[in-house]
Amino acid sequence: MSSASEPRWRRLEPDARREQILVCAVRLFGERPYPEVSTTDIAQEAGVARGLINHYFGTKRDLYLEVVRRMVTIPSSSPQASHPGSLEDRIDASVSWFLDRVLRHSKTWLVAVGGVGHDEDVERIVADADELAADRVLEFVGLAGVQEHREQLRAMIRAYAGMVKAAGREWLMRDHLNRDQVHLLLSRTLLTLVRDTFPKVRG
Repeated sequence: MSSASEPRWRRLEPDARREQILVCAVRLFGERPYPEVSTTDIAQEAGVARGLINHYFGTKRDLYLEVVRRMVTIPSSSPQASHPGSLEDRIDASVSWFLDRVLRHSKTWLVAVGGVGHDEDVERIVADADELAADRVLEFVGLAGVQEHREQLRAMIRAYAGMVKAAGREWLMRDHLNRDQVHLLLSRTLLTLVRDTFPKVRG
């Protein structure tokens, strides 16, 4: 049997199986409201027994929160850490990577960043992701070890994260901005923040 025709229930390593379930959950929670997605639906989509969802994630609620975490957290493998070139080139590449990721899972991302409803657990996950993003931006621009005015710098990055979410909604929900305009807004703002604003705060 060729790999193209292998069933989804073929034996996988635990990490690969967990990732398979998570990817399917990301898709389903983006396509339908939370109450309309069951663990049976997710198991069928992933081609696994429903018990594996409980084994890897716990309850449906736990799996949903993991989906939110996936959508809002910048992974350590993002291009900020490795893209060569000037600061402007690196910011441009990072914003492009981010917009690609958002577009690929647009409905799920909108739910994750608070597009609908009020959920304290989701808000806490988003807040934790913003804190992590603040530290990663400081690493990205070579300020990871800076302590003086660190919290002011991190606060500015968190404020930028709020603008990122708002720009995403203007693009994906309201269609007031197109992708190129969002890219310009986010890249120019971050470049100004890093190149002009940070030095003034530190000075």
